[in-house]
Amino acid sequence: MKYIESKKNEEIKQINKLNKTKEIKKTGTYLIEGFHLVREADENNQKILTIIVTEKNEEDQLVKKYYDNALVVSDDIAKGLSDTTTLQGIFAVIKINEPEEIPTLNGQWVILANVQDPGNVGTIVRTADAAGYDGVITSLDSADIYQPKVQRSMQGSQFHLPIYRLDLQDAISRAKDAGLTVYGSEVNDQAVPYNTLNKVDNFALIMGNEAHGLSEDALQMTDQNIYIPILGKAESLNVAVAAGVLMYGLKDF
Repeated sequence: MKYIESKKNEEIKQINKLNKTKEIKKTGTYLIEGFHLVREADENNQKILTIIVTEKNEEDQLVKKYYDNALVVSDDIAKGLSDTTTLQGIFAVIKINEPEEIPTLNGQWVILANVQDPGNVGTIVRTADAAGYDGVITSLDSADIYQPKVQRSMQGSQFHLPIYRLDLQDAISRAKDAGLTVYGSEVNDQAVPYNTLNKVDNFALIMGNEAHGLSEDALQMTDQNIYIPILGKAESLNVAVAAGVLMYGLKDF
């Protein structure tokens, strides 16, 4: 266990850079914060490189498990690392677990097309986990899942199901080649209410950008475009809320 008191410490300065996608890609590591996430990472056999804690937490059993790779820092340093308003005083630097070659898709998948808000991406992954989906694919222009805000929104679900990052057309093509029915979430002349569909076991659900929805190119690649009927006066639903409705609505319980 190593004690660090200065924000100017080189190790701390490097860790502090892990809120930027460029640095995450460069180092192949990312930062998580909070007891729940760190414990989830440990329980799901993630490669924890470093644990950073404040003095009040240095006797925690999880910290002791990683004693040789633990840094004890001041509250001031921890606040500089934190992305939250309520400091828990524990962080972990994790090695990115690069996925092996993407297998043939099977079962039920969610594809995110240019979903840019970190909270929305994280919430959709967490809901996919809760709804028993087989995995999530994010397009190259969606929010990076290793960003701290996305990691926090996923609440450990990132360790429970595979998440791949692919070109959108490639993702859709893989789903169709594997025989999955591809649904696009969009209101247009060809779309149908999701609750009128005959349910199938193997499908991919595509959720589009918060402001603009799915591109015309993506809509042309789907098997069926679906929508959620709006029964009140709201103009639309948040994409994460809509994804939750559709994820559960498409499943055959």
